[in-house]
Amino acid sequence: MQYFQVVGVSLGHSATPTHALPCSPQSDPEIVSEEQPNAARDLLDAHTVETIAWHFHESTGCPFWLEKKSQLKFDPLTEIRSYDDLKKFDPFEDDWLRGGPVRRWVPKGLADKPVYVFETGGTTGVPKSRIAIDDFRTDYSLFSNTLPEEFFPQGSNWLMLGPSGPRRLRLAVEHLAQHRGGICFCIDLDPRWVVKLIKKGWMDHLEEYKKHCIDQAVTVLGAGHEIKCMFGTPKLIESLCLGLEERGTSLAEQGITGIFSGGTEFTPQWTKFCIEELFGGPPEESGIYMTPTYGNTLMGLACSAPVTKENQYKISYYAPQPRAVIEVVDFDDHDQVVGYGETGRVKLTTLTQEFFVPGFLERDEGEREPPYEKYPWDGVSGVRPFHRLASSTTVGVY
Repeated sequence: MQYFQVVGVSLGHSATPTHALPCSPQSDPEIVSEEQPNAARDLLDAHTVETIAWHFHESTGCPFWLEKKSQLKFDPLTEIRSYDDLKKFDPFEDDWLRGGPVRRWVPKGLADKPVYVFETGGTTGVPKSRIAIDDFRTDYSLFSNTLPEEFFPQGSNWLMLGPSGPRRLRLAVEHLAQHRGGICFCIDLDPRWVVKLIKKGWMDHLEEYKKHCIDQAVTVLGAGHEIKCMFGTPKLIESLCLGLEERGTSLAEQGITGIFSGGTEFTPQWTKFCIEELFGGPPEESGIYMTPTYGNTLMGLACSAPVTKENQYKISYYAPQPRAVIEVVDFDDHDQVVGYGETGRVKLTTLTQEFFVPGFLERDEGEREPPYEKYPWDGVSGVRPFHRLASSTTVGVY
């Protein structure tokens, strides 16, 4: 059995990746044995207890959670014995991440480490901030092991075509390239400026800004840097393909073989269009393999089951357990997981040495998916903006 596994999570040790899940484009979902989810759940329960011990122990704990501990009606150190026990916590309030001091989130056991701060969720108002030390490297090192070598060759250089600045994505993709022996070339993109253009109705300016970003990417691709792999958001991948077409070339002719992407714009319909029209066919015909991901600064990266024409390009995501767990819960009862195939809101729990977030309600909804052989825990498909917030949320800005 193979699943995301992290060792050294005990007190005083840093979390380092061992192995992760192969995710070959040729593989098909397989029947899950009863033992696989049970073993994954046992690992999750043990990991939960160790994570709680770390964040709530006076010698290693996070100042934020040590302060919250006195307000709780239970003792996390003695009463959290499994993942399900995390329901004792009230839902995590995202406003707790807005404003400072940001060091209240740094565990005492990691206080001597260099700390990054990344913005997460939303592109207006006071940013929500998440501290990080090595989590972003661990997340993307694990993800690296899922990439098929045929399309993501070791040593290849990368293009990062997405949000930059204080967002972790830029550094994470750069680490991914370096972890695989390559060099990452990044373009500038400020999503907060994009949102301002949209809200002001300056669509001509928005189009020019998008062209500015695509021009940067086209220039880098044509500069002889031997780039074979890239990250891009769906909208920017589409714009890049069309921009190259206007110049009489294509991604394949520019040497790109492997792409990973993510976001709520990543739908089966867009995937079908992208693979069949923009790329020129499936990997065996076009030479380009694209893997969807669903993630954020709190979660890390949720990989997808294979996305093929045979399964109508359905995209099912599986969180990187035990470091993070996603559940699809009832819209009104957030402790109640919906049935398989039913629709609910996405609830995230983050369980790393650096960061503990129980029951964070995402701004997304989707359908609950059953475990499958390489990811023996629940997944989610059809990810889209939560319908009760959709009217007030600007999505797909890049």
